Amino acid sequence: MPASPPTPLDTLLREIRACTVCAAHLPHGPRPVVRASTKARILIVGQAPGARVHASGIPWNDASGKRLRTWLDVDDTTFYDETQFAIVPMGFCYPGKGKSGDLPPRPECAPLWLDRVLALMPHIELTLLIGQYAQRHFLAERRKESLADTVAAWRDYAPAVIALPHPSPRNVAWFVRHPWFDREILPMLRARVGELLADGATGALAQRAR
Repeated sequence: MPASPPTPLDTLLREIRACTVCAAHLPHGPRPVVRASTKARILIVGQAPGARVHASGIPWNDASGKRLRTWLDVDDTTFYDETQFAIVPMGFCYPGKGKSGDLPPRPECAPLWLDRVLALMPHIELTLLIGQYAQRHFLAERRKESLADTVAAWRDYAPAVIALPHPSPRNVAWFVRHPWFDREILPMLRARVGELLADGATGALAQRAR
């Protein structure tokens, strides 16, 4: 059987992975990291790859990703299934180390690629906005005064959007100061993700039965 022709999203992802627009500003060179599928129903928008992800080319393949998967209550196989989760950060390449953590995502990425990728994923029902950069871009004036206030105001954005803090080990103090996150936000998050994954599994079974 001949191979299926590439979809517009396949073509766009190849362009992104070959991008060198920011090369002069990237101390470790360009290595865009993005995963997407036209079938995905959950979109994860984070900041930018860290050093370990840059080395592996696998998004969220670090301590932050391990915590994120715990938050979502999903295993690695489910998380890295592109038909379930699309992973599209604000900056596709590792921007390098700053004085206190990684540098911000390169500003060129979002206007160049982000909207084009999102336009080719018509089945997204839940967008997880991880950290201030994603929340600033997607929520704009709907953001609250602080990241904590934005996360706590989840009812203003759900069920289509859930704002989250970054799951980095550097944020342990934030979790200690905001115990309501574990108590209130995580059960809601897991229920919403579980609902979409279950619906997707039911739909896939129905398709195979036809």
